Amino acid sequence: MKKIFKNLSYFLKETRTIIKLNFLSNIFSIISMGFIFFMLSIIVSGVWISSQMVALIEGEAEINVFYDENLDDAKVNNILNEIENINGAREVSIIDKEKAYNRMVEIMGNDADILEFFDHNPFSAFIEVKIELEEMNSIVEQIERINDIDYIRDNQSVLNRLRSISSIIRVLGILVVSAVSVSTLVITSHIIRQGIYNNKEQINTLRLLGAPESFIVLPFFLEGLFLTLIAGIFAVAMGTIALRYIYIQTTGPLPFIPLPPFESLIKGNIIMTLSISIILGLIGSFFGLASTNKN
Repeated sequence: MKKIFKNLSYFLKETRTIIKLNFLSNIFSIISMGFIFFMLSIIVSGVWISSQMVALIEGEAEINVFYDENLDDAKVNNILNEIENINGAREVSIIDKEKAYNRMVEIMGNDADILEFFDHNPFSAFIEVKIELEEMNSIVEQIERINDIDYIRDNQSVLNRLRSISSIIRVLGILVVSAVSVSTLVITSHIIRQGIYNNKEQINTLRLLGAPESFIVLPFFLEGLFLTLIAGIFAVAMGTIALRYIYIQTTGPLPFIPLPPFESLIKGNIIMTLSISIILGLIGSFFGLASTNKN
């Protein structure tokens, strides 16, 4: 190990020379792997975002209970008290017509002007019930037994769809990770084999001079590592730009979508992409050297 560090400048110089010998081919390889890593980072980010969205929505799970508008305050309070005593109901509150109208104005944003065409407030008062999601079916059944309940609106179908989408994205992520791994290993091992073939005479000369095998192959090993690392940096740059654009387009017109913090997403994306690029570079270089030794 001490000899490696002592001769590190030599190994880096040799690595640079090897890369220059097939410079154009290496550039195209970096671009190819960069786009592969970019697709990986976007898919993995999508998996994380969808998982975070489902978790946040589940944490804010609620149902809306609509009752007969002709009921007096005393009967409405009785319904409220009955719901509060149901196991799994965390918070229960009355949303009057004015508050329901204001909520819709916030959700619609610039499009809220259409509400001005109504001569009266078109929204109905309701009881908002924040619940434990796993208790939803039981809670809905118990509320349905209460007198004067007209309609119960839950978000279970939305949650089920979000879970389905999240599962699909997760499976897609696994497939992309597998494809990225195989593609990167093939490209890297091919680069290493090509570099060894182009430097066959120099390698034979070093062997005749008694140079150890590790001394000979280390520059090629570093070549594969550097190429995948540069490709990973390229992918990180593209991924950051793409994710920033997605966040700008999403948080503007759809501010109610619960996205994870952008800084945390980018930090995780950088660590994940660079780590995978380094690992695949090391493994690909090893495979390339191993297949050359067999020949």
